[in-house]
Amino acid sequence: MRRLRAVVVLPSLWCYEDAYLRSFAQSLLRFLGFIFWGTAAAQAFGGVLVILMFKNYRYLFQESYLSLPGWLSLATAIILLPAGVLAVSISVKCSRNQQGTLMYLLLLLLCLEMSSAALARSYCVRSASQLESVMGHLIHQHNWTCSQDPGNSAVDVIQRKLQCCGVHNYTDWLETSSSSWYHPTCVPESCCKGKYSHCRGDLGHVEQLSEEGCLKKLEGQLCFAMLYIFWFCTVLSVLELLAGISNGILMRHQPFHELRILDSYTFLQDYRC
Repeated sequence: MRRLRAVVVLPSLWCYEDAYLRSFAQSLLRFLGFIFWGTAAAQAFGGVLVILMFKNYRYLFQESYLSLPGWLSLATAIILLPAGVLAVSISVKCSRNQQGTLMYLLLLLLCLEMSSAALARSYCVRSASQLESVMGHLIHQHNWTCSQDPGNSAVDVIQRKLQCCGVHNYTDWLETSSSSWYHPTCVPESCCKGKYSHCRGDLGHVEQLSEEGCLKKLEGQLCFAMLYIFWFCTVLSVLELLAGISNGILMRHQPFHELRILDSYTFLQDYRC
């Protein structure tokens, strides 16, 4: 009698657990669908940030492929929108076609984001190491004198935009002519702080010059953009894995009733026709 009760109770417990698991998977998939919509905008922001940064400083980064993580992030943001729609739709009403499409989109998103994260991390380290040599070369090639000419070279544009001076500080401009007889008494006017309108780069008024070097600020902007993409893609990949697991649970509870072509009788009938 006890064995008979155990046999009757176990299937009911399994059914209850399956129903609870299915309900949990639907709720999680619906929640992740809304999250995908919100993260699409944040992902697009990171992609545009990287693309514009390398466009604005294209004279420092000769390799055009360095903006690739940004373009991959934009592609990810576009695909996240239909993926979110499918996730919400499947959580309301399961459809085998929609579930299969969502799985393909999640796999594509996972590949794009892992590629973006790996490239962003690699480019952050690689580009930061090249900045010092490129900036030093631009400063040594810069032809400047203590004059009223504000200067429009690449170095001047960077120093005005970032409010910086030299590679590490203003003394880098003095080292460019240390081996000759001429020792300048000023630095380019682009080193002046914005609030000093009458500054001419005179070393007698060092307080009017920007204290920080351009290398530190450039590395900060570069690593912020790249690490933003790296961590965002990493977190989003985990969420997509959860969405894939939830979708797989719902697919397991909805067998392929339509795919009866492998049934021997049906296959034979179709073959004879």
